[in-house]
Amino acid sequence: MKLSKDRIHHLSKSVVAALAQKGHLTMEGDPKIAVQSLESAIIEELSVEDRLNAEVRALMKQYESEIERGRVDYQKMFTMIKSKLVKERGLIL
Repeated sequence: MKLSKDRIHHLSKSVVAALAQKGHLTMEGDPKIAVQSLESAIIEELSVEDRLNAEVRALMKQYESEIERGRVDYQKMFTMIKSKLVKERGLIL
């Protein structure tokens, strides 16, 4: 994940406050609940790429010997597999 949890919390708190101030969000309860919900959504979205990268690394283990022999460029293969999975799954990164 490219953002720290503290940064995500600050971002979520700022977004909720700005939406409430502009009248786009009305809160009847504790604003902390809205902030926590937004934090969870942001973390979930950011972790999609982390999970995808882990899956690509696992798939690349089958090409380990070719990579070690220099027949396959690791970064090029990683990018190709990741691009293919992104396209197949319709992911937005």
